[in-house]
Amino acid sequence: MRRELLRAYFSRRTLVSLYNLFFTISRTLLTSFPLSVIMPKSNDGGAESESESLPLLDLSKPSSPISFPIKSLQDLKSRAYFDSFHFQFNRSTVPLRRNLPDHRPRVLVCHDMKGGYVDDKWVQGCENDAGYAIWHWYLMDVFVYFSHSLVTIPPPCWTNTAHRHGVKVLGTFITEWDEGKATCSEMLASKESAQMYAERLAELSSSLGFDGWLINIENEIDEEQIPNLMEFVSHLTKVLHLSTPGALVIWYDSVTIHGDLKWQDHLNEKNKPFFDLCDGIFMNYTWKESYPKLSAEVAGDRKYDVYMGIDVFGRGSFGGGQWTVDTALDLLKRNNVSAAIFAPGWVYETAQPPNFHTAQNKWWSLVEKSWGIVQTYPQILPFYSDFNQGFGYHVSLEGRQLSDAPWYNISCQSLQPLLEFKEDNTDIIQIHLFANVYNGKHMNLFSAREASYNGGGNIVFKGRLEGDVYFTARLFKPLLHLSSSPITVSYSVKSDETSKLGLLLRFSSPSHETKSILVAPQEPIPILVDHMFLKCLVTSEQTVSEWTVHETSLVMDEHTLIEIFAFCYGPENPTKTSEYVALLGHISIKDHVQLPQNLVSLPPPSSWVIEAHNIELVPCNSGSKILRVKLEWRQKQREDSVLPVYNVYAESVKSTDVLRSRKVLEKPRSERVFLGISHVPAYYVSELVLDSDVKGVSFVVQSCGEDGSWMKVDDSPNLLVDLEGLS
Repeated sequence: MRRELLRAYFSRRTLVSLYNLFFTISRTLLTSFPLSVIMPKSNDGGAESESESLPLLDLSKPSSPISFPIKSLQDLKSRAYFDSFHFQFNRSTVPLRRNLPDHRPRVLVCHDMKGGYVDDKWVQGCENDAGYAIWHWYLMDVFVYFSHSLVTIPPPCWTNTAHRHGVKVLGTFITEWDEGKATCSEMLASKESAQMYAERLAELSSSLGFDGWLINIENEIDEEQIPNLMEFVSHLTKVLHLSTPGALVIWYDSVTIHGDLKWQDHLNEKNKPFFDLCDGIFMNYTWKESYPKLSAEVAGDRKYDVYMGIDVFGRGSFGGGQWTVDTALDLLKRNNVSAAIFAPGWVYETAQPPNFHTAQNKWWSLVEKSWGIVQTYPQILPFYSDFNQGFGYHVSLEGRQLSDAPWYNISCQSLQPLLEFKEDNTDIIQIHLFANVYNGKHMNLFSAREASYNGGGNIVFKGRLEGDVYFTARLFKPLLHLSSSPITVSYSVKSDETSKLGLLLRFSSPSHETKSILVAPQEPIPILVDHMFLKCLVTSEQTVSEWTVHETSLVMDEHTLIEIFAFCYGPENPTKTSEYVALLGHISIKDHVQLPQNLVSLPPPSSWVIEAHNIELVPCNSGSKILRVKLEWRQKQREDSVLPVYNVYAESVKSTDVLRSRKVLEKPRSERVFLGISHVPAYYVSELVLDSDVKGVSFVVQSCGEDGSWMKVDDSPNLLVDLEGLS
């Protein structure tokens, strides 16, 4: 980023200071339940006030788990990060979904949102349901988490959800200004020093589960140290490739091979030596129309490793960014090079009308129209999505509400549907990916109190159907190769009798013929699809908490599932135009040999060990007390085994007899409090408010599988924590 543009940039957008990264929890619930949990809060829009100057947090001591950058070479060298209380919470546990090799131009998206580490820093989530999120992962290949700290480590929420969609995640190593020059002088003092710091970065990314680094040296370098800078880039690339196959090191177009800070805006002899040592180059965004073609010619066979920068804020960027970002994207696509989109959070930060959800979908539709879909999923089974966007106003499980508190946790985002954006939508059925949020940021046309089947979201279909008219909407574009084994397709719907919802599955045969099958609760009137009458598989039904779960099995030997559509239709003998409203709660596709929902092969309770550490009981003036405790769990025989999701609950114990017997009697559902969700085998309870007569707390850890299955909470392992004697 150019120095003069950077000054203008900082005048408009203030970085979040490190002091404000760690503001304390302030909300206390004392009367609603026998016990309650307090989540970290952010004020509206997610940015903390600069005036909230708070003492620096001791990262070695227990507190609500946070993500944070490394600010100094000394901290990087000493490996102090690994001694932090927060280290184990910051590991991504979702493996990168492997894609088929694609020799094509790619899309890199560089996060730049209010300086980084805003609502996303709270690893276990926070209460700001209006926090910034991205759900258009199918339009990108690489995601870079960016801030202006020396070592920017991506919060695990971004890595978890990006990996789930097949997108690689990079951190940022950046040096700037005079301080940056001094840092580089120390780091590059010798070849051995350069190698050591490269190894520290490689260790961080491999330990935390992300996929590499963007290297941004935006200061002058003494020319005699250029060989050591090249060694730093080369060694980092080599070590990363050994520790994390498929990892990436991307060089930013800034300092030249002569040590000058001169942005070239295209690949040439002044920056190509760095490009030759790593996996790609992120070109500065003030390039001219001819530069993509020139860069492609210089790169030769590696032209797809040239990522031409586009600043969404527009600052000198070709095409102007903002709502004309497709001008630059179209040019890059024609010249067969890759794109690097910088700061798509512009939509959020500038409060583009009418609301963030709509504006975000509109902006990303420009990317899709220009570049097309680059991620196809699912590619393997099991496949599961409950359309959770990583924020909401409640949490549900199998149609039953666990919590009615607002929340934000991008790690919870499930595979996102590929809904088409239509600005002037005149379709007979309107479609809304529903996050259950009704404030100014995530506004929706429907009640925020509408239920979800799982998580905190669903897809709402609403409109009018006349006679035997039907309506289809694209949901997913899989590339799922099927064998002779049956597959089981299930989905949940909430609607009345006049609003029917099925799934239209489109397959490609070995001879590349297209076949369509409708999975639906009842067979509609004969319909021609792909010049053939549509075959319908009628589902079995099960009612769960006002939701109907439809399920069927089919065999499509040697076929490939290539598209999944929602199929909206009315009753069998319609007599008039009727209002149509249906909610789609989830979709699941499994191998037939896999056990059905709730009969899952999750580890039994006896195979788990749960431990409590860092227990602290703090009395309150009202007579109540606050419990803080770190919970950790593992399987006895498989200590390295980690499941995708754990739900954590608490139950108060007021009987001394129960404490002595160490056995918790079955509690009414109303007395069991949902604390939160963890994606690592640990959870920190930061503020659990207890009545004065509570003598112990039973913590329950419910395991959940990647196929949407879960262990019954009453059968889940638990740990009884005795509070007597604590103070």
